[in-house]
Amino acid sequence: MIIVLTAVLVGCFTMLGLAKVVGAPGMLVRAAHVGFNSDAYKRIGALELLAVLGLLLGLIEAWIGLAAAVGLVLLMAGACVTHLRKGDGPREIAPAVVMTAALVSYLVLIAGAIA
Repeated sequence: MIIVLTAVLVGCFTMLGLAKVVGAPGMLVRAAHVGFNSDAYKRIGALELLAVLGLLLGLIEAWIGLAAAVGLVLLMAGACVTHLRKGDGPREIAPAVVMTAALVSYLVLIAGAIA
C-alpha cells in the first residue's frame, strides 16, 4: 500500500512542481491570484520537487519519506491558509485539502514502517 500511495504522491507533486518551476501559464495565473510573484511560485515548485525526491528515498529509508511528507503537509497547510485569506471557496481549496489527506495517510503508513 505504501508503494502505491508513494507513487500517487510522487506523480501529483511532480506534475505540480514542474508546472510551477517552468512557469506554466495556469500556474502563473494561480500565483497572481494568491499574491505570489512567479519567482516565489517557482521556489515553491522547487520545494515540491525536492520533496518528491524525499518521498522516493523514503522507499529506502523511511525517515526521509517521513520528513518529506511533513514538509509537504506544512506546504499544503500554507496553501489552505493562503486560499482562505483570499476568500476562495471549496473549489479552490479542495486540491490542497485532498493532497493533505493523502499525505496524512502516507504519514500514518510510514510511521508504522518506522515503528
